[in-house]
Amino acid sequence: MTVSQTSLADVSRETLDRLKLLESELLRWQAIKNLVGPGTLDDIWTRHIVDSLQLLAAAPGAKTWLDLGSGAGFPGLVIAIAGQERGLSVDLVESNSRKCAFLRHVSRLTGANAKIHEARLEAVIPQFVGRAQVVSARALAPLTKLLEWTEPLLKTGTTGLFPKGRDVDAELTEAARSWKFNAEILPSQTDSDARILRITSIERMS
Repeated sequence: MTVSQTSLADVSRETLDRLKLLESELLRWQAIKNLVGPGTLDDIWTRHIVDSLQLLAAAPGAKTWLDLGSGAGFPGLVIAIAGQERGLSVDLVESNSRKCAFLRHVSRLTGANAKIHEARLEAVIPQFVGRAQVVSARALAPLTKLLEWTEPLLKTGTTGLFPKGRDVDAELTEAARSWKFNAEILPSQTDSDARILRITSIERMS
């Protein structure tokens, strides 16, 4: 990875060093733990790190963040690392024990203000109603399911940030059958076919 590859994200040298540490540890653990899709290893920076970093710009004033289905830390651990300098705290929810071990390891190495919850997200979400300013989930579930899970948060003022692929329009149409919600569609900096949904209100259809 070269410094020029960070042109899509405005990060400090200290943050860049921590993100490089995340990258190197991911490559080291991947050989044993299979944390991410092997096909993405040749482009970790764009596919995972910068793709995660761009969510910070969609919630510039947030101080408390809940990331669901964090996997190997995308976007949650990247957000925690990059958000250190603005006092951001991030809670990451992941049910897979080996991925949680990786998240804890890299959190310690980078000093990220991150707390790892090894649990199913349904058990954790109620704890953050009225507390999390942002909830995110990347490649976790279709929008309809995400709205069902995060309704308690979204209806009490939490902003949802959900990266989506080329099927975003179909997911919005499907979700609109069950929910009324305010969705701002933001472009992705890493994939011309992708979008980021910023959800700021929700109401279940009667």
